[in-house]
Amino acid sequence: MSKTFTCKYSRMAVWALRRLTTRLLFSSSSCPKGFACKITSTVNETNIVKYREAFYNDSKNILAQNACSRVSPTEVITSRDRVQECHHFYSHKIESEGKPVTNQRSSGRCWIFACLNVIRVPFIKHFNLEEFEFSQAFVFFWDKIERSNYFLNAIVQTAKRGESVDDRTTATLLSKPIEDGGQWDMLVNIITKYGLMPKKNFPESFSCETSSTVNIILNSKLREFAIVLHKLVSDHATDNEIKNKIEEQMEIVYRIVGICFGIPPNTFEWNYYDKSKQYQSIGPITPLDFYEQHVKPIFDVTNKVCLVSDPRPNNCYGQLYTLDMLNNMVGGRKVLYNNQPVEILIKAAQDSIVKRGEPVWYGCQVSKRFSDKLGLEDLKIHNYQLVFGTDVSVPMSKAERMLYGESAMTHAMVLTGVNLNNGGEPNKWRVENSWGEDRGDKGYLMMTTEWFKEYVFEVVVDKSLVPDEVLVVFQQEPQVLPIWDPMGTLA
Repeated sequence: MSKTFTCKYSRMAVWALRRLTTRLLFSSSSCPKGFACKITSTVNETNIVKYREAFYNDSKNILAQNACSRVSPTEVITSRDRVQECHHFYSHKIESEGKPVTNQRSSGRCWIFACLNVIRVPFIKHFNLEEFEFSQAFVFFWDKIERSNYFLNAIVQTAKRGESVDDRTTATLLSKPIEDGGQWDMLVNIITKYGLMPKKNFPESFSCETSSTVNIILNSKLREFAIVLHKLVSDHATDNEIKNKIEEQMEIVYRIVGICFGIPPNTFEWNYYDKSKQYQSIGPITPLDFYEQHVKPIFDVTNKVCLVSDPRPNNCYGQLYTLDMLNNMVGGRKVLYNNQPVEILIKAAQDSIVKRGEPVWYGCQVSKRFSDKLGLEDLKIHNYQLVFGTDVSVPMSKAERMLYGESAMTHAMVLTGVNLNNGGEPNKWRVENSWGEDRGDKGYLMMTTEWFKEYVFEVVVDKSLVPDEVLVVFQQEPQVLPIWDPMGTLA
């Protein structure tokens, strides 16, 4: 049966309410009758004395202070009882997990690692391999090139729309012209245009593993190029003149990225031993042909769909969304969000593991209620109340956290297992991370379903697992969210 979803508030009503609230809070020239515009609460000597006395009157604060001055507060608030209750055992796991455990090191490439970790599972099985990694550096290289070109074209588009440098869309673009994070549709753009290759044929470089410096260089150059493009638009340059200028600028970008990352070969030869210790060889072959001939038949990225769960009252379930000026490729597919209740995401992820034996790419806010050393994502793992006398984050709803800047997607990982309780409901999940083997269960995390509901924002599953009434949403014309919307945060 088809489901119908309705918004609690209309988008126009929410916009009007926000605008009125802003005017009431920040207008100094005129204050509507009945509203107090002057803020009178200050930190004064009387209040400081009161705060200090309240602190020292509770000896528990002294104990907590002594502990937190020596070690991280997250270590102090970790619940021993909860650690003893959390175990890395699951009723259902995919048949074989990829080896080795990957490590993105000091870079923001989790979305790339998670994608390639999902793809390599059927690839390893098909080619009878002990272990394998696709080249994360290869995808990273082409994303830097394409995303730089997208930024330059976006600057031209906003300028032609009449936006000044300090308008919010342009200012958001300029605040971070290039970054490491990304979205699933961006991966599809890169893979379907450039293909894939084994890591041995295009290994890591220093700047791939530690990307901050190359990002600083690229951001500086892209802002410099934006000044030139703005002037061309204001001087009424022709489209061809602007196109030629962007191509000149992109030659410089390509040079910088090529120096820091290396340049992927046009063709390569993949030599390997299978589990039977038999020597095998494929190639010479282009990366795109490698994907089309050897990867796509067993894992077609275009057959996967991204489901998100955004519970804010002005964003409807059963609605398709995209974001203004958020992409990594001119002419590429849009970044699309099919907004659904979180229960739909949970069911799709469960079915992918249990029914298809296929791991699941997912995006979450990893830092909340997370013990990274123990590898536990659990709402009860940290007892803030015991140490600080107040709880943190959880008292707010998921929608409130998004609205007030407390929550957004920050990391992508892979679900490889799920535990079903006696009633057949999932209560915890096995998670493959890309931070090496030193954390959690040799690089794997445990996530409870309650944590999933609060901090997971999207999952990517095969379209065959998605109900028709959810799949049909992809046929809608997407509503456009502004680039600064929380759903525009990149993993």
